[in-house]
Amino acid sequence: MPSFTTTDGLHLQFSDEGAGVPLLCLPGLTRNGEDFNFVKPHLGHLRLLTLDFRGRGSSDHDPDHANYNIGREAQDVIELLDHLGLDKVALLGTSRGGLVSMVLAATHPDRLAAVILNDIGPEVAPAGLERIMGYVGMAPNSKTLDQAAVGLKKFMDPEFPGVPLARWRAQAEFQFAQTGAGLTLRYDAKLRDAMLEQAQAGPPPDLWPLFEALKPIPTGVIRGANSDLFTPETLTKMQEVHPGLVSGEVPDRGHVPFLDEPEALDVIHQVVGQI
Repeated sequence: MPSFTTTDGLHLQFSDEGAGVPLLCLPGLTRNGEDFNFVKPHLGHLRLLTLDFRGRGSSDHDPDHANYNIGREAQDVIELLDHLGLDKVALLGTSRGGLVSMVLAATHPDRLAAVILNDIGPEVAPAGLERIMGYVGMAPNSKTLDQAAVGLKKFMDPEFPGVPLARWRAQAEFQFAQTGAGLTLRYDAKLRDAMLEQAQAGPPPDLWPLFEALKPIPTGVIRGANSDLFTPETLTKMQEVHPGLVSGEVPDRGHVPFLDEPEALDVIHQVVGQI
């Protein structure tokens, strides 16, 4: 995979495939660009880019974990666009990647052709955040990817009923690395420290002004019907704030949809079609 160097000296990995409207995919908190492998076959008409945020996937870990914040990560996106000579892109942001997308709508709206949010909005439900904090930075208990797949299926099945084990095996490979001593995380465990310190610094900021910055931009949102992080009430309020919002709900999916579901693909195609 190619990489570029940020202004503070980190090497961040990205992918760049195909031709057409550029769509940059931004992954979730602990995820990486491989998370979009399920949707890639459905987006062959686009120039599809992915980014491993700092400290995730194949990108460098930051020696200062305080830099694991959505403001710095948004700046990394702009530096990637500058590196590639892209004036504008559409963004597909999963969870944390969606928060970064909203920051960019407020700070660099001229660089955004469209934005699609995957199971995220300007309000994060406490139950979902508590669940995420239960595993962020924790070493996996499983010793092999096959064991991890079984564990993922068991843990996720209430929100993702009927998803076959083979899909969780592929997901496990995105999330963990196999070593002789067992599995390791494919992200910097100090991401947990960053999140805890940010939480201790005070109440979370109001993100609604960031979402409101999307009103002039073609925008879509995808919600997993079983999501514990992105509530139906938040989606309803988003639809009221952004009357042009394209939205879709994916049945039998929690946080987050895989994006190759028909409902998710419909939102993506509708929004990109507005560019």
